[in-house]
Amino acid sequence: MGLPPMQALRRDAVNAVTEASHLSTVAQDLEQDRQQPLQIQPLSGRIGAVVHGARLSGELAAEQFTQIHAALLRHRVLFFRGQHHLTDASHQAFGRLFGEIESHPTVPAPDGTAFLELNSQHGGRADSWHTDVTFKAAFPKVCVLRAVTLPGHGGDTVWANTVAAYEGLPEPLRQLAEQLWAVHGNDYDYAENFRQNAASQTETAGRASYRKVFTRKTIESEQPLVHVHPETGEKALLLGHFAKRIKGLRANESTALLQLFNERIIRLENTVRWQWAQGDVAIWDNRATQHYAINDYGDAHRVVRRVTVTGTVATSVDGRHSVDITVPEPLAA
Repeated sequence: MGLPPMQALRRDAVNAVTEASHLSTVAQDLEQDRQQPLQIQPLSGRIGAVVHGARLSGELAAEQFTQIHAALLRHRVLFFRGQHHLTDASHQAFGRLFGEIESHPTVPAPDGTAFLELNSQHGGRADSWHTDVTFKAAFPKVCVLRAVTLPGHGGDTVWANTVAAYEGLPEPLRQLAEQLWAVHGNDYDYAENFRQNAASQTETAGRASYRKVFTRKTIESEQPLVHVHPETGEKALLLGHFAKRIKGLRANESTALLQLFNERIIRLENTVRWQWAQGDVAIWDNRATQHYAINDYGDAHRVVRRVTVTGTVATSVDGRHSVDITVPEPLAA
């Protein structure tokens, strides 16, 4: 038999009060967590830090976002463990805290999102040193990368500090770099890496397909080799694999200088390496870094999704701005 009506009402009332009290306690705990100062743990001498105590979302407390933003400008790349709660929607919402987000100019985003998805089975490997999308005059300022599917081992990512690289140049090289401009394009030789790495047929086919999409229209810009960071005022080298040639120089001279300055950027002292785990998120200042996704996992499956925050045109040390030099596509007949 069931309880008499009055006792049942009392039971329901007690259960409701208990549940409300529990929800109130959970809400208070979450609010206390949101207000707690974050713990910032540097990973190397020049770049990278792990952030503890943050639950990333579009509803992140303003105080915590301020801490994250300041830490990003200082450490260049930040890492967050245990962000399993993030969905595609909340990942994008968090990215919007840094500004307007944008899709890739040539690679279609997954349905209903603005992501760049790098799927190893479809040729998305990014195993070459680069700053993201510098073939656009106004290249991204911040990127937020989330691990979706990871191989059993391998697939780490390395970042390099381009401010430290500039500051480490001898004065004659600084003066030279500050005078140079480079042409950046999305049509660099993607084939070179996988020819050297003896890629499998699966990887080779995936890369060929990805390159066809990535270069379906050619986009080019002229960028200064040294640009002034718009928030910190620091000077940084602006190169990477999208830099095709230096303006005004012969091909052999351009190649030699690009190699010289790129090698300065990726010196081990300027780098940090991250070993991914499920639930990880990395955020980097694209104006002060290059990165390289290590391709050492064969045909295992690796998927990461990147939110890209819109940036501004680069400014050289003498106040000139980067320029879009993309040739307009011919009109259809």
